[in-house]
Amino acid sequence: MNCMIRRQPVGLGSFDRLMGQLLEDPFFAEMRPAVAAIEEGTLPIDLSEDEKSVFVRASLPGFQKDEIEAEVHDGVVSIKAAKVEEKETTDEKFYRRERRFGSVSRRVALPTVVDEQKVGAELKDGVLTLTLPKAKPDSPRKISIN
Repeated sequence: MNCMIRRQPVGLGSFDRLMGQLLEDPFFAEMRPAVAAIEEGTLPIDLSEDEKSVFVRASLPGFQKDEIEAEVHDGVVSIKAAKVEEKETTDEKFYRRERRFGSVSRRVALPTVVDEQKVGAELKDGVLTLTLPKAKPDSPRKISIN
């Protein structure tokens, strides 16, 4: 009797499958919420920094500034945008109507500590730019021993 064993070649797909199995293991269950909290959503963004600030740029074409909500808290930036239009059009027959409403969101952890009180935001040509000044590092404090 011949016994055949199907073998999968090792490659990128195998690595992804192995990592998926590893994270499904109950031993790693505590890691899953932490990974999910770092980055969520589908809004395309660019995250960059220079010596003084961190910059988050999000593509939001068609959204007005009153339809966008952005916040930063505990080193995580959250951006949400929602568009709802409830205007009835009776002079056209629509075969597909996709541009009138929708929402996008994104949460992403920042690479460094920022001053959350001095965040700037600008919406120009469909791109939301958040400027987050880096926080000054705390200097060591000398402790006197009695």
